[in-house]
Amino acid sequence: MFVTRFAPSPTGYLHKGHAFSAITAHEAARAAGGRFLLRIEDIDAARCRPAYEAGIFEDLAWLGLDWETPVRRQSEHMDDYAAALERLRAEGLLYRCFRTRAELIASAPHGPMDTFRGGPDPDESARLSAGEPFAWRLSLEAAERRLGGFEGLTFEADGERVRARPEVGGDVVLARKDAGVAYHLAATVDDALQGVTCVIRGVDLKEAAHVQRLLQALLGLPTPTYLHHRLILGPDGKRLAKRDRAQTLRELRAAGVTPADLRRELGL
Repeated sequence: MFVTRFAPSPTGYLHKGHAFSAITAHEAARAAGGRFLLRIEDIDAARCRPAYEAGIFEDLAWLGLDWETPVRRQSEHMDDYAAALERLRAEGLLYRCFRTRAELIASAPHGPMDTFRGGPDPDESARLSAGEPFAWRLSLEAAERRLGGFEGLTFEADGERVRARPEVGGDVVLARKDAGVAYHLAATVDDALQGVTCVIRGVDLKEAAHVQRLLQALLGLPTPTYLHHRLILGPDGKRLAKRDRAQTLRELRAAGVTPADLRRELGL
């Protein structure tokens, strides 16, 4: 059965870009006679807020979407991610990284890929003794040895069979210092546990599939297909983003915009 999902983070209110992605996934599930899931990706405790989560439910209902319950919240399933992390650690595929949060900012899913390649810090023992916090990174070198190379890693994306290029993500962070898990590992584990067969998301996350395909191979998880839709751009031609204070759906609703108006504007 066709199963897809919409997985926002409650770090702000939804905007038109979110609406386009959610409607696209919802309509794909309905057309296939499949299932549409809503997942709350709330591992960033410092930025997530209950009000934003409530706003997600309100906005999606206003758009006329429905979803299965109960909704999966990542913060309620940290044991799942810890088990996956421990499996990779036991196989010698991870190493500790002491880089600062500012240095890791590129690891955000919508930001530029963090292509750092390294290995265990030569001063690791001293830094651990000093109590310095650390993140866990996946060693591409160790992963390649474990799989006997990446040549056989492929996945279906946008109707084509694609050869995975895990190197686009470098030694990706799988567990952040402040959260115990990071985006790529949490999303990959969730998609597998929820039986997602088709991941529908924006082209800004196109390269994420390469990293996630590697994790699927290492953890023995199924590989969904991927569909990447166009982005909704602001007047400046840039992707709409919460951090840039893109106009929210609740603001549009307050201004008298209807779901039908919005669908027409989005070409839906």
